[in-house]
Amino acid sequence: MSILGTGIQDGLLLKPIQYQWAYDLYQQAVANTWFPNEIQLGQDMSDWKKMSEEERHALTFLMSYFNPNELLVNKALALGVYPYIHAPECHLYLAKQMWEEANHCMSFEYVLETFPIDRNQAYASHVEVPSMARKEAFGTKYIKRMTEQKLDITTTEGKRDFVRNLVAYNIILEGIWFYSGFMVALSFRQRNLLRNFASLMDWVVRDESLHLKFGINLILTVLEENADLQTPEFAREIKQMILDGVEMEEQYNKDLLPHGLLGLNADYVNQYVKYLTDRRLEELGFGPHYHVNNPAKWMAAANDVLQLVNFFEATNTSYEVNAG
Repeated sequence: MSILGTGIQDGLLLKPIQYQWAYDLYQQAVANTWFPNEIQLGQDMSDWKKMSEEERHALTFLMSYFNPNELLVNKALALGVYPYIHAPECHLYLAKQMWEEANHCMSFEYVLETFPIDRNQAYASHVEVPSMARKEAFGTKYIKRMTEQKLDITTTEGKRDFVRNLVAYNIILEGIWFYSGFMVALSFRQRNLLRNFASLMDWVVRDESLHLKFGINLILTVLEENADLQTPEFAREIKQMILDGVEMEEQYNKDLLPHGLLGLNADYVNQYVKYLTDRRLEELGFGPHYHVNNPAKWMAAANDVLQLVNFFEATNTSYEVNAG
């Protein structure tokens, strides 16, 4: 049995587990369960009051992007991934991931409720700021191919569209764009600002590290089980999708940091994006493309999926449901 399939009565028995990696990730995700209101975000208000307009703009801009896109990821999972897989251990993980995306949305709502951010303006930015709207249009294009057009997962082209959707969401949106934003968000803590906000982001990043690991495993499994997808042309197309994503992120980061912050500007963030992208390309079996150094050594633990998971297991186990 392959991992792909649409039979309603297939995949109704969990054991024996066929894809142990999916089951293990589900167990880890359950252990990582957390709730945003357990962080005393209000304690960061004194920092907000002394932050510059540029700093406040950056935080607001991040919330404007993250908030709707967490829900967009859920649509991609529910409409573009879940229906085309019949391995029950994968369904377990995807159900937990969808809950986590909802929890992240509520976390960013908590940020919007805590700080005096103009919610209407923040909400409007994802359609009114061209660089942000362009990223969103990129993502919605792939969901539409899964929903508004018929996708036949038994055909080579249908399977390609399935992989394209995974690359768009797991690799580009979650694995590069989100991580770029995480770095900017966590950079405030590097300057001793918004420490509680950073703790909230730590938990989001921990979840996203598992999302990324699941997505990479799923992509590689589909490619391994379907020889008809293993062509140089399709590989070139996938790599180009990822490089196009980098170009979109470069424009977005110029709007995020138009004048730069102390120790942080668009060029710095975009070098980090290129460094991240090389890691994602390597995880998918490509060679690196940009060959740049990591400018944010303090984010080293977040650059590699396995390293990140191990990092949190080592240093953040105080928030494991079954701990103690």
